[in-house]
Amino acid sequence: MSPASELPLSLGAQTAASAAETPPTLSTAEGELLDGVCAGSQSAFEVLVMAYQRPIYNLLLRVLGDPEDAADVMQETFLSAYRGARAFRGECDLRTWLYRIAVNRAANHRRWWRARRRAATISLDAEPQGGQPSLSETLAATEADPEQQTLWRERQAQTLAALAKLKFDFRVAVVMRDIRGMSYEEIAAALEISVGTVKSRIARGRDLLRAALNLPPRKESR
Repeated sequence: MSPASELPLSLGAQTAASAAETPPTLSTAEGELLDGVCAGSQSAFEVLVMAYQRPIYNLLLRVLGDPEDAADVMQETFLSAYRGARAFRGECDLRTWLYRIAVNRAANHRRWWRARRRAATISLDAEPQGGQPSLSETLAATEADPEQQTLWRERQAQTLAALAKLKFDFRVAVVMRDIRGMSYEEIAAALEISVGTVKSRIARGRDLLRAALNLPPRKESR
């Protein structure tokens, strides 16, 4: 059981094990599904939505922090995918492609709201789709006694408040890596940046979170 004082996100140094990770490629089945969408098949588009709406919504919920915003941007994501399917070159799998669109739409949505000076917050107990637990449940210490659970919940609230204040690029990278569990290569493909830039953003985001939470600096890997 993790002690209540531990940070509920992985904010340590990068590990060498990630070097072996490879980005996913478009499978035959995905290619056939994409062909159907490109041909204007309504049934193919419905299959695409049913297959990927949960992970897309859950990513957007963590990035935007609001269930209604996440649902709205998810709809925009699939609409953009439908309109832009013919331009997709198939250099990655469909999930990574949809993540790329979702992050771009989320960035546009965020800029739109910032222009209206809306305060950004992350909902601790917003419920993801697909039966997944809320972030507070995901980050909770299992088998902890009530006092430890209270301490963990306080830490979670502090972490989420700090996460919401991160620069958008850093927040997206940290969410993709530490909450969605994506590889560096998957993140790089989704964001169309280099793996080195991904690692830099994650490291910077983690450092800023640690500083905001008054935690000691991370130990550099050797």
